[in-house]
Amino acid sequence: MQAPTGSGEPASADRPSPSRSSSPSDGDGSGPGLDGLAQVANKIRDAVESVIEGKPGVVRLALTVLLAEGHLLIEDVPGVGKTMLAKALARSVDCSVRRVQFTPDLLPSDITGVSAYNQELREFEFKPGPVFANIVVGDEINRASPKTQSALLECMEERQVTVDGVTYPLDRPFMVISTQNPVEMEGTYPLPEAQRDRFTARISMGYPDPAAELDMLDAHGQSSPLDRLTPVADAADVRALIDVVRRQHVSPGVRQYAIDLVTATRNHPDLRLGASPRATLHLVRAARAYAALDDRDYVLPDDIQDLAVPVLAHRLLPTAEAQVERRRPEHVVTELVNRLPVPSSGK
Repeated sequence: MQAPTGSGEPASADRPSPSRSSSPSDGDGSGPGLDGLAQVANKIRDAVESVIEGKPGVVRLALTVLLAEGHLLIEDVPGVGKTMLAKALARSVDCSVRRVQFTPDLLPSDITGVSAYNQELREFEFKPGPVFANIVVGDEINRASPKTQSALLECMEERQVTVDGVTYPLDRPFMVISTQNPVEMEGTYPLPEAQRDRFTARISMGYPDPAAELDMLDAHGQSSPLDRLTPVADAADVRALIDVVRRQHVSPGVRQYAIDLVTATRNHPDLRLGASPRATLHLVRAARAYAALDDRDYVLPDDIQDLAVPVLAHRLLPTAEAQVERRRPEHVVTELVNRLPVPSSGK
């Protein structure tokens, strides 16, 4: 079989070997502190913002998901820069990157890889797919069939791939950045609930304001800013930053606030499916990264509130009555954030 379809992004990935051990260690654990995190994170943010005009909030949320060791779903109409954001974030970090263009005829083996018979060795050998990279950019993920979409379930949750009964671990950091068009558009398949739940956050680009669009015309006039973008960090830097984020303090009150917010989605009359326990974990992990980007070593209730909609809304399913009344999950989450009591302190 030929190389997996759509793996056109420049990358270098070593052939994986079966193993039960975790990804390589980051040394003695004495990585950078918050000052080092802020310095590297600001470089990555500035690099991405040199390509994405007028969307600082979107760029910050994408960086938050990277540092939370999560996965990002970018949903919006065509032409607003979804793929540009994904590629800019990927190119800002000097690590292995693979891009997959999802199409209706894409097969699961085109994602994970396949065991092919080697005539010279007279044995089967594993040919890794594009998922064996630090950052996997999945373009228009909901144009592939649900069967192909499910090929990402194991790697997104467990950071491993199983093919023909053999498990291959994925290197850290590992992040899936996927774009999708709204399901109302022609030729799309809705993502299964199980896969949406594996994405830490969903964001929408939105249209730029006129000033940002004018700057975009100047920046993209002669060449793409992506061509001038050079890496400002590497995989080791990102691993160290992730370890710093994991050490962020979350007080019992803030933890309980996150649980109360998620629990409220399971009991809301406008929802037939609330947020899962995985959603609680992702919300707290993202809040740790969000606080670290503000140069704080503790999480505030404000961090939970700021992240509630992008982390929770895409996991919720409204009732038929709510859909008729155009009550979207985003509205429900915003209502719960405004209604639930907030802890007095996050320290």
